[in-house]
Amino acid sequence: MFEVLPHLVPLLILAAFLAGFIDSIAGGGGLVSVPALLLAGASPVEALATNKLQGTFGAGTALFAYTRGGHVRPREQVGMAAISLGAGGAGAMVAHLVPAEVLRVIMPVVLIGVAAFFALKPGLSDDASVARISLPVFALTVVPLVAAYDGFFGPGTGSFFMMGFVLLAGYGVLKATAHTKMLNFASNIGSLLVFIPSGAMWWGVGLVMAVAQVAGASLGARLAMRVGAGLIRPLLVVVSTAMALRLLWQVFAG
Repeated sequence: MFEVLPHLVPLLILAAFLAGFIDSIAGGGGLVSVPALLLAGASPVEALATNKLQGTFGAGTALFAYTRGGHVRPREQVGMAAISLGAGGAGAMVAHLVPAEVLRVIMPVVLIGVAAFFALKPGLSDDASVARISLPVFALTVVPLVAAYDGFFGPGTGSFFMMGFVLLAGYGVLKATAHTKMLNFASNIGSLLVFIPSGAMWWGVGLVMAVAQVAGASLGARLAMRVGAGLIRPLLVVVSTAMALRLLWQVFAG
């Protein structure tokens, strides 16, 4: 049933739970789940494909929780979600054309910038601010860029969506967090539709991890809605910094 030795399954379940919890609040759960799959013996392609499978369930769970809590209306995001789905699939299809080494050098700098923005910018709260661009412009610029990035690389996608909503669309931190989930869910679906025919999916492991993702995402979303920016902002800073450090370690250790 499982593609790994039985004693590794509980570790992957724990990794998926933590990834779902982190993703539902600040994004960046792949920092936990992808390395866990690689350590379990998955090839890079198998790890990415299986991570998309289990991560889709987590993103969907977080979306449901935020919708039920009244923080997002999915019908209002259908257009953005369609763009995100298409861009995520396109990103996955061209993944082999993008030098991973280049991204590994650039992304730590970008992620440190994200962490610095949320750590140092005054006035970041759950209150809305003045929008710098309209939502249609946001949908045609930020959404496809971030979703395509999610398809061919992935770390920090939720953080990038969130920063776009806060900095450009004028959303408060909690509202931005809630609105990233449908876009992240859609980009995951688009990537998944590309990965499934590849035959690289670990279905047994991925579906078991998906159950843990659902549990972690449900808990994380509930906590985020209860505490708001007081939880989201510091966790996003920590996760973005951790992702940057891990990517830098990969660059210099490799």
